[in-house]
Amino acid sequence: MVRFLCARNLIRYKARLMGGSKRRSSWWGDALLMLVSIVVSVAVAEAVVRVLNGQPLLAFPLPDAHDEGVLKPGQVDAIARAPGVDRAWFFTDPAPLPNRQPPPDGWQSLFMDLREKLSRNSSFQPNDVFKAWNTAFAGSDPCQHPFLKQAPGQLYLYDPADGKASPPYRFYPNVTLPDRLVTNQMGWRGAPIEVPRGPRTIRIVFTGSSTVVDGHFAPWSYPEYVGHWLNKWAEAKKLDVRFEVLNSARESNASTDIANIVHSEVLPLRPDLVVYYEGGNQFRLDSIVEDVPKGAAVRPPGTGASLTPDWLRAASRWSALLGRVQAAIGFAASDLDGKEWPKPDYKVVWPTGLDEQDPDLNYPNLPVDLNKIQRDLDRIRADLGAIGSDFALSSFAWMVKDGLVLDPIRHRYILEQLNISNYPYRYRDLERLAKFQNRLFAKYARVNNVAFIDVAGQLPLDPDLFLDAVHASHAGTRMRGWITFNQLVPLIERHLADKSWPRPMPDPQPPLPTFTPRHIILSCKAA
Repeated sequence: MVRFLCARNLIRYKARLMGGSKRRSSWWGDALLMLVSIVVSVAVAEAVVRVLNGQPLLAFPLPDAHDEGVLKPGQVDAIARAPGVDRAWFFTDPAPLPNRQPPPDGWQSLFMDLREKLSRNSSFQPNDVFKAWNTAFAGSDPCQHPFLKQAPGQLYLYDPADGKASPPYRFYPNVTLPDRLVTNQMGWRGAPIEVPRGPRTIRIVFTGSSTVVDGHFAPWSYPEYVGHWLNKWAEAKKLDVRFEVLNSARESNASTDIANIVHSEVLPLRPDLVVYYEGGNQFRLDSIVEDVPKGAAVRPPGTGASLTPDWLRAASRWSALLGRVQAAIGFAASDLDGKEWPKPDYKVVWPTGLDEQDPDLNYPNLPVDLNKIQRDLDRIRADLGAIGSDFALSSFAWMVKDGLVLDPIRHRYILEQLNISNYPYRYRDLERLAKFQNRLFAKYARVNNVAFIDVAGQLPLDPDLFLDAVHASHAGTRMRGWITFNQLVPLIERHLADKSWPRPMPDPQPPLPTFTPRHIILSCKAA
């Protein structure tokens, strides 16, 4: 219909120019009619593309289609549901955060300015200027710190109560950051913490790294979905309890950072349960490779920088139609291969006497730092045991398998993480070690009577559920939450049945370990 109107108006305009009409029309009126027709046509096309992409019709800017991810038919039904769980809950979202607000004055403009000035390859990124850095980590002179000396003239600092340099930072408390992350009074992602905690509140704290805090741009992390669905389940079963699910994670944490966070930040909250999810930041294959090849990854032809101009990439965040144009240019610039990049030969030396299918937890030289990780898990268990809290350990999902072929445009970040960040290791060896790590986690949980949540075993190996090889798209975040929720329900039911949850809180309740960052000005040019 829109095309017909445009064509009819064009014919009439030509006819009038040729004198076919006795009535002289207004040139401006015809031009306006043509313009309105074009605008309507583009608007209809934009709406159609958004519907096809599964994107909201009225969102500005658009969530990145790559960030969103796409669920395939049958994936939700393939996840085992706990008794009494309604499939329809999967498609519901948590309530909007009550503490979402505009960023503090000047933060948004500083963030945008830093995005223009700082290279994407720079280790110090715009988000880092809004973190509160641990003074024991920063040292007496941050300009002498190899990382913090890159700060653009200012930093926020805090003094750790235990004097330790780990964790190196906390998120600034009680703000909405320029990248849309919302923090509570602890500087943790999410809604305000209930103070005082109610007698019928079950408190669950998730801990880990970037795969738990999830993308700052995402409206919710996977623990927030877990809390949302647990409360729907409690309401459906008419249980006299409320679930408060909190997220203590932050990017770049290794197992020791996580253990220190549990000790200094989580224990004062007296949680009923702490859930651990991490397995990427210490995942290094050099522990089983003899003479690791030197050099850097070499991109195959067609996998280099896109030919898309900067203005089109920026505009595609606001228009799904222009996003299709951008994708078309990207496909034209690609060889559409998507296979594993060439890697040099190397020799895998599996530790002598270590059973790959049934790992010995006490083996002295386990691959991928698993001896240290176990020691940190032991610290967490001991800390939680001292206050009567439970512990749950999750398997860790990697988007990798031998022979994996990816879409080189949509799954570019998976390709780059597997082939650049994890160079020179082959997919088959990454897959092998990821499975071994999860077997060890499962055995650790079994031996130490810890609940085990098998995220990796249930999550479909689908690149649309991932941003890169370990981080989740929006669809993947929802799936991880759904898997975790369903596997937690039986554990929760047992505790409700024996009346061990909710655990009673001390009276008076311990104060939250909050903190107040201080702002400093830096001049590190000499450094």
